[in-house]
Amino acid sequence: MVKLAIDMMGGDDAPHIVLEAVEKAVQDFDDLEIILFGDEKQCHLNHPRVEIRHTTEEISMEDEPVRAIKRKKDSSMVRMAEAVKNGEADGCVSAGNTGALMSAGLFIVGRLPGVARPALVVTLPTVSGKGVVFLDVGANADAKADHLYQNAVLGHIYAQKLRGIAEPRVALLNIGTEDKKGNSLTKEAFRLMSETDQFKFTGNIEAKSIMEDEADVIVTDGFTGNIVLKNLEGTAKSFGKILKNDLLSSLKNKLAALVVKNDIKRIAKQLDYSEYGGSVLLGLDGIVVKAHGSSNAKAFYSAIRQAKIAGETKIVENMRAKVGDSDE
Repeated sequence: MVKLAIDMMGGDDAPHIVLEAVEKAVQDFDDLEIILFGDEKQCHLNHPRVEIRHTTEEISMEDEPVRAIKRKKDSSMVRMAEAVKNGEADGCVSAGNTGALMSAGLFIVGRLPGVARPALVVTLPTVSGKGVVFLDVGANADAKADHLYQNAVLGHIYAQKLRGIAEPRVALLNIGTEDKKGNSLTKEAFRLMSETDQFKFTGNIEAKSIMEDEADVIVTDGFTGNIVLKNLEGTAKSFGKILKNDLLSSLKNKLAALVVKNDIKRIAKQLDYSEYGGSVLLGLDGIVVKAHGSSNAKAFYSAIRQAKIAGETKIVENMRAKVGDSDE
């Protein structure tokens, strides 16, 4: 049985999309228990494996992250993180303020021994549909080479345990594929990764190849990773708008759209980040999953499923052992 703590109040469309996702999750998974933190008056859910814990405060998207975590002790996000810290829950999920959730992860859940800086990881869509593990996407804007190396170790374990890849291919995002390419950060990170036996390092990879299935794990710093992530999200949305406008531009195109309607839906699903769940904050002494702030019920459900798999595969325990080994 996996028990998850859920922030009912976090996100643009909370709490109703959260409740819808939780209801589907407990219906689909008999071995899942949920502790919901939020305003009990707004919760209509009644299920034997769902516990409601009332909170009187809420952290908004506008709140300053660290200050909110320290001052709003009875907020749904703080109480959720505390449930993970004290062992009541195996992991937690929130679509709320990203900075506040990272602060809650750091100051309440705590880092794993040996981890210098946790990293946010996502699974990006690829041409084959398998997806690629990509990190860091915003936890640390300023990184050192040894942070990127540690991200590679964490990403390797994540791909093994959550993605089921026996020997993940790990690549370093760079401005060229040649060994000597890049700035001082990527050159030193390349050297560290080339000398390790902790994972299978395949060298540099360019941004144009991220979705081409050339790697199973791609490592970069949080500043670059966040820009890449938002660019891919924006490109997918813009492509959808362009396609829709073109298909509705004439009667001939409208008739053609009817013929390829199911194919378009399949492609859209393959490019939809919500199919892969949320961002996981790796390197913490507990499972913390960040769902997108604008998540719909399907996306939040995927984040719950992702947290459940992380609990089942004991990913934190595996990372604790592996990071410890790499430090020796």
